[in-house]
Amino acid sequence: MRAALEAATAVELPVTLLGGGSNVLVADRGVPGLVVRTRGGRARPIRPGIVRAEAGMTLNGLIRWTIHRGLSGLEAWAGTPGTVGGAIRGNAHFGGREIGEQVEAVRIFEDGGKVTTVPGLPRSSRPVVLSADFRVGQGAPEALRRRARRSLAFRKRTQPLARPSAGCAFRNPDPAAPPLPAGVPRAAGALLDRAGLKGRSVGGARVSGVHANFFVTGAGATAADVRRLMEMCREIVRNRFGVRLEPEIVFLGDFAR
Repeated sequence: MRAALEAATAVELPVTLLGGGSNVLVADRGVPGLVVRTRGGRARPIRPGIVRAEAGMTLNGLIRWTIHRGLSGLEAWAGTPGTVGGAIRGNAHFGGREIGEQVEAVRIFEDGGKVTTVPGLPRSSRPVVLSADFRVGQGAPEALRRRARRSLAFRKRTQPLARPSAGCAFRNPDPAAPPLPAGVPRAAGALLDRAGLKGRSVGGARVSGVHANFFVTGAGATAADVRRLMEMCREIVRNRFGVRLEPEIVFLGDFAR
């Protein structure tokens, strides 16, 4: 990672970092410069109650590792795609909780080539994550497996996991956003659903009929189709409820054309 970033900096080449590639929409024209995808890595205990995981380790791999050792705290995120670095970058959430609640510290690579450890989640918008330290407790492995299975079962019931998508398209509205009509949850999927957008499509992209905050794709779909469908749905929700949804998906590359 360090060698790649230093080499790109020396020739003024833009750098894009990827974890597992989930929650990302890449423009049809690609991404200029160097793309670095972190893969592999391991976890290890560094002191009682703290586990360090390298950025390229998959989040599910880390969860399996902790469950096998009777370490609790991360099993609720079972089934979350992507890597530890990506989960830190996006503050992966599930069931009203954010993974940042379990983070003790993060090691990041700064522009000048210095490696720094910061408490909690990094404050920069695009941190180069090298590893993360997670707070863990004790638990019986079989009980932890049952919790992980419940999380997986919930995802299978409520998300279109069998269809290609980039994950949740929009973030849930800020609590400080304008009030919503009675009975309408402050959730992006609920707003899209109440606006009647399930099944709406642009080209090969379509709003899932299982969960309205997932935009699934079929044969011939382009990134431009997904982006246009997102913009259309966001405008409809804004006109209907007065709430401007913000993308959770990260757009990479040039969508101007």
